[in-house]
Amino acid sequence: MHSEHSQRTEETHQADSENGSFEKPGLWAVVMSVLAAMFGVQTEANRRRDFSSGNPMAYIIVFVIFLALFVLGIAGLVTLVISLAG
Repeated sequence: MHSEHSQRTEETHQADSENGSFEKPGLWAVVMSVLAAMFGVQTEANRRRDFSSGNPMAYIIVFVIFLALFVLGIAGLVTLVISLAG
């Protein structure tokens, strides 16, 4: 029974991606899509979902937050290394 459910789920996702109809992605899906895109490993199916049914503002906000955290993390690391070296 479990394999039937997973087969139906896979068929549903495949049909959705072929038809171009996707469910609206939740916060976790947006976060994972932004992270995957930042590392360059986004799948084609997720990219299609993001561009067809996602709210662009949600992706922009999550990206800006991650970018700020990245920059602050690098700045903190540089500050730490400089203070330890000098």
